[in-house]
Amino acid sequence: MRRSNRNPARTGFVVAAVAGSVHAAFSVYWGLGGDAQLETVGSVADGFAGRRWLLVVVGAAKGVAALVPLVLVLQCTAIPRLLRGAMWAGAAALILWGAVNTASSALLAAGVLPRPAEGYDAAATVGHALLWDPLFLVWGLALAAGLWVTRTTRSA
Repeated sequence: MRRSNRNPARTGFVVAAVAGSVHAAFSVYWGLGGDAQLETVGSVADGFAGRRWLLVVVGAAKGVAALVPLVLVLQCTAIPRLLRGAMWAGAAALILWGAVNTASSALLAAGVLPRPAEGYDAAATVGHALLWDPLFLVWGLALAAGLWVTRTTRSA
């Protein structure tokens, strides 16, 4: 029987790295002054007004968080317990954030949830419902899948 070249752990970490890298790249791009798709994040961007350079730091942190698990698995390096715990916490946060915000933004965009009388930003709502928050969800689910597949069991 021929052995498969498929590696579920690698697949999970690759998908997580791609999703996280997209987030990271846009943060860096916006931090360097780019404006494309900035309207899709709404008031999040307003919070960085006058100090958008901080988004470069945010993007770098996202990039590290996205790529470190993949680099470790590609090097066939065991992920240290403390780092693995941090990755699980990150995956849980990404899943929770992505799921809650994707659902709430989608419900708001569809008119199921009442829209605020003032300050409703349709572009940001759709951006969060269809792009940014689902991307967080995919990142978290893929990271969790990679971590799950690479877990080890301890003998008693």
